[in-house]
Amino acid sequence: MTSYGFINTCLRSMVVEEFGEDTWVKLRDEAGVQDTFLTYEVYKDEISMQLVSKACKLLGVKPEVVLRQFGEYFFEFCKRSGYDHMLRTLGGNLFEFTQNLDALHSYLALSYKEMNAPSFRVERNPDGTMLLHYYSDRRGLCHIVPGIIGAVAKDFFNSEITMEIVNQLEELERTGKKEHVVFLVTQWPAVAARTSRTESFTRTQSLQPSAKRRDAPEPLHRNRSSINFSAHRSHWETIRGLVRLGKGKLLRGFQPVYPAALNIDLKTFCHAFPFHIVFDEQLVVHQAGVNLQKIVPGLQTMSIHLDLYFSIVHPEVTFTISSIRKFINSHFVLQTRRDMMPEAWKGRPMLQLRGQMIWMPSLDCMLYQASPLLRSLQELEERDMHISDIAPHDVTRDLILLNQQRLAEMELSSQLERKKEDLRLLSQHLEEERRKTENLLYAMLPKHVANQLKEGKAVEAGEFKECTILFSDVVTFTNICSLCEPIQIVLMLNSMYLRFDRLTTVHNVYKVETIGDAYMVVGGVPIPVSSHAERVANFALGMILAAREVINPVTGGPIQIRVGLHSGPVLAGVVGEKMPRYCLFGDTVNTASRMESHGLPDKIHLSPTVYRALRNKTFVIQKRGEIEVKGKGRMTTYFLERNLGVSEQQIMGVSDRATGARQQDGQMSFQPAVRTQHTDDLCLIPMKYEDSPSEPLLPSHMSETQSRPAIKPRDSESYGSLHTDDQSENGDLDQLKHTERVGQTGAKFTEKHMGGLGSDRQVNPEEQRLIEGAQKNQSKLTRTKFCVAL
Repeated sequence: MTSYGFINTCLRSMVVEEFGEDTWVKLRDEAGVQDTFLTYEVYKDEISMQLVSKACKLLGVKPEVVLRQFGEYFFEFCKRSGYDHMLRTLGGNLFEFTQNLDALHSYLALSYKEMNAPSFRVERNPDGTMLLHYYSDRRGLCHIVPGIIGAVAKDFFNSEITMEIVNQLEELERTGKKEHVVFLVTQWPAVAARTSRTESFTRTQSLQPSAKRRDAPEPLHRNRSSINFSAHRSHWETIRGLVRLGKGKLLRGFQPVYPAALNIDLKTFCHAFPFHIVFDEQLVVHQAGVNLQKIVPGLQTMSIHLDLYFSIVHPEVTFTISSIRKFINSHFVLQTRRDMMPEAWKGRPMLQLRGQMIWMPSLDCMLYQASPLLRSLQELEERDMHISDIAPHDVTRDLILLNQQRLAEMELSSQLERKKEDLRLLSQHLEEERRKTENLLYAMLPKHVANQLKEGKAVEAGEFKECTILFSDVVTFTNICSLCEPIQIVLMLNSMYLRFDRLTTVHNVYKVETIGDAYMVVGGVPIPVSSHAERVANFALGMILAAREVINPVTGGPIQIRVGLHSGPVLAGVVGEKMPRYCLFGDTVNTASRMESHGLPDKIHLSPTVYRALRNKTFVIQKRGEIEVKGKGRMTTYFLERNLGVSEQQIMGVSDRATGARQQDGQMSFQPAVRTQHTDDLCLIPMKYEDSPSEPLLPSHMSETQSRPAIKPRDSESYGSLHTDDQSENGDLDQLKHTERVGQTGAKFTEKHMGGLGSDRQVNPEEQRLIEGAQKNQSKLTRTKFCVAL
């Protein structure tokens, strides 16, 4: 079965208003439905049932509580949607209102063709209570009815009601809408203390029949001073009590006057009511309107049975006189049977009649006064009928024309609603693309610089009095390039730079640029922080650990890098118009580059300024001694070994749980073993520093989502990277003998000179010669084309 989006829209509106937008988002995600619904679109009933089921689970209440709350809100939602006046005119009291609900549904079905509305039948008991019969094809929704009827009684008739389920059965007369629930409705006068319209779920859930209340007021049907269902006389009841007869005489009670004989001849009656039928208890037709005889010629043959030519569409009951009399207050829809229609009607839709059944006890016959059920001019043409076929006094004429206009307006409204939804989705998609574009731009330039360039403003150079700059490169990168395929070099650098880029997120430092195997990072720019040296130092320690996971395509072992740090003032600004870059200028840049070029493999080389910034921290620093630095003369430099204040896991930005899993696999040693889980699959945890702002500005390589406490790494932060798990390729071992000798020489050099670097001795000529030899083997490719102002 299906229902219109109006129902789901009402349910969404109720959840948003009563519980907030966040609750609706959770409910929508758990139910797996879309966010918005089109009013005139048809949806499956499973969507509504899924929303109700998930709402009960999410709110922790019973289904009948949610359904009753929905019934109360549905009544208010219908009023706000323009149906207020239509509902108020259904009846002068609750009995008449409920009795005409089927007529309202029948009218709405003219516009909503796919509507499968419930059916109602009401009976008045001798004590003034009512029995409300509810019929529906949808099982389990009967608890909506007390919510709707209760809201109607309180709003329209200023009274309160209680509704108890007294019976649930299937009537033998009905052929459809098998769920049949009988409510006992007791109406009470409005109490001043209960004029508030808001009721909580707790009150609804613990609602008891009013007959059991000790302090309950006397029911309206037992109050002799009033026979009305409302505490105050309604407008229509006042009109009924003021019937004027004769010359100004007012009567409280109305007694109709009937003529002695029917002053109308039979032919005139059959022409005035061209679609009426009179039949007896055996369904034998005694009389039919002239136009109905034209369409169904079999009715001209007297003594034929009505059920041979027609079937009952609404209400869904058996075609017997007893069933008809039981539901006589309902409007009846009859449809012609195709096998009994003339040949001209074989290709046309069947004719439907809608009207009222009136029992005539004096004749023991039933009068069916009806009109053709037509919704539009198109349906009129499909049945080869004309407006002239309908009696001039019949409002069906006007109804067809008015509904034709309404259908056109509904179609236009539906198109506008679809366009609105398309625009919403397009706007949402555009916002996502804008966010991606901004993230890409912020990965290339600092956020405030990028925003100024987007606004067309000139970016002025800024001076930073204190910052720390880091340079790194790969040892023997020239030899690696000469012995490997270009794709192997790209894969190696990509694997290394992905890890370095994630470390910039962990320590919130700014990546300036990479050229070849050279990697440049700065702390304290473009966001000045007092812990710039500490951040860059921890980043450098992370680089050494991360480099051990990158495979050298020549030796098959881990690559070796040199890292140099220096602190001092710089001038920063944007240069160029095409592919602008945020560059650093100053002697600090040159000195940091010298620290890297004069360093040793797998060592972090510190200048005196960095040493002074870190010496009172938890870092372990070994003095290297005084060396000759090109362009700087002799300098006393240091090596950074580790940080005792934090663990390796904190430096790498990984959680202890993930680290434990990797330790079980033997991976946390950061040795070049075969990895079963790539670090990209882990969440990064930014390290906290004393001067970390509560909401820091984002570095250029970070997106807005990366500023959260737990950050999911994104490979897109390294643009142009190649994603692969293969870190090396099988090559001819005979062609790599020279490379193996180079690796062995580097290993011997490292093993020989790393042990005694902690002493304060001067560098001997032999060590100086080895350093100079290592510098000559540096990459002669384009590496350090940075803007340096001496």
